[in-house]
Amino acid sequence: MTAPRVRTAAAAGLLALLILSACTETPKATRVKPSVATSAEEAGGMSKLIAAAKDEGALNAIALPRDWANYGGLIDGFEKKYEIEVTVDDPQGSSQDEIDAITKRGKSADAPDVIDVGDTFARTAARQNLLAPYRVAAYDSIPASQKDGQARWYNNYGGYISIGCDANRVKPCPQTFADLLDPRYKGKVSLDGDPTRSGSAFAGVYAAALANEGSFDDIRPGLDFFAELNDRGNFNPAESTSTAVETGRTPLSIDWDYVNLGYADRFRGKGLNWRVAIPFDGSFAQYYALAVNKNAPHPAAARLWQEYLFSATGQNLRLKGYARPVLMETMREDGTLDKDAAAKLPTVEGTPQFPTDAQLEKARVTVHQGWAKAVGG
Repeated sequence: MTAPRVRTAAAAGLLALLILSACTETPKATRVKPSVATSAEEAGGMSKLIAAAKDEGALNAIALPRDWANYGGLIDGFEKKYEIEVTVDDPQGSSQDEIDAITKRGKSADAPDVIDVGDTFARTAARQNLLAPYRVAAYDSIPASQKDGQARWYNNYGGYISIGCDANRVKPCPQTFADLLDPRYKGKVSLDGDPTRSGSAFAGVYAAALANEGSFDDIRPGLDFFAELNDRGNFNPAESTSTAVETGRTPLSIDWDYVNLGYADRFRGKGLNWRVAIPFDGSFAQYYALAVNKNAPHPAAARLWQEYLFSATGQNLRLKGYARPVLMETMREDGTLDKDAAAKLPTVEGTPQFPTDAQLEKARVTVHQGWAKAVGG
């Protein structure tokens, strides 16, 4: 008579344990609106994020020229894959223009959903609380030095400062910063914008500093270099956009290698012989950061755009535009890298070094205080 009672008690104990386990099981994450989702998982998974982005049907971008780091290919690919229309406001705008647009347009329907800025400017936007934290699926694979610990921004692609030269108008083409001081280049040397507003122009000043006994901690020699260029009459204040390059207004352009290499491809059939040199005396590399506007009018599409640009497809499209994807080494290891496109990148000696946050901020302040004086603005 006792055995059955023992088995019944044991069974009851087991049942109680199962009920307790069920009650204490960790609940599944609650799905949240895309506007506050810090990952695709929080938005309900990629399928839900995609569906929400398609319902929005639009993405507001800003300052993305189609010939910059293959944004033309990226925009076309995103629109085709997800049937979401991408509108680009002020294609030739600067990093500062993008930040200004976020602050001025607030929660309006025409505010930028996403930005692409020099990482110096991304840090500024994060400090101003303009950006939404969002961890793309590849976030953990992005090197720690190339992302914000709170996932408010992360670098996507980069390159080296180079000297582009219209070989039909300039002979010989310069190879170094020191060469640019030669009188034969009078009125010919330009930057891609104002370094107080443009990430590429700011990097050009940094590279000039490194070429003239400056350092990551001291950008002042870069300002002095451009002051001397200006004094000699070699500095050309015109912004070296693609139109300025094509029309000959800026026959020498200090800009990213992927921009100058893109010009060489684009204009070759139009008779423009655009040569590109990475100056060995001022080797400077930097990445550009992507971020979501905290008040993005299309929050799901904004987050999906980030996922696309950090996917293997997006990163390989960067390579086709001569830009170095931030996930390049990870993709090389997992076999997803487009090796043919990677082989076309210019060879650069040594491992790139990057300034710290403190050094970047110090350099930014120095340039803001001294640029106008250096070039007589």
